[in-house]
Amino acid sequence: MGENITRVRVVLDTNVLVSALLFGGKVGMLRDLWKSGRIIPLISKETFAEFRKVLSYPKFKLSQREIRAILNDEILPFVEALEITEQVTGICRDQHDDIFLAVAARGGAGHLVTGDQDLLVLINYAETRIVTVAEFLSLVGDN
Repeated sequence: MGENITRVRVVLDTNVLVSALLFGGKVGMLRDLWKSGRIIPLISKETFAEFRKVLSYPKFKLSQREIRAILNDEILPFVEALEITEQVTGICRDQHDDIFLAVAARGGAGHLVTGDQDLLVLINYAETRIVTVAEFLSLVGDN
């Protein structure tokens, strides 16, 4: 039984976000949570740019039209975009992941959902709990 979290502000790292949109399964349940308004995914222009770039990778075989449709129909109506006003550096052992910590801190995220061990080893950052998809779904009662 979960904590019955409602409308939680959450950061989804790029791989989790892409997987939720393209692969379904357990991770796809996150898409249902943001579409139903139970979670509010937080992004910044930096994390959005990375997400858009990853969608363009040849392995996903998405046309520019399909990418635009994903962004316009599946992402933009449901996320909250934040401006990063304070940089976070030197926290994560992979410096490229510090941006997700900055978004979490700026947006008051309750959770950062990731499969990245470089983030997961931190366990928490400020007020944000860093968890896997399975852990997060268990917390919201959707496992």
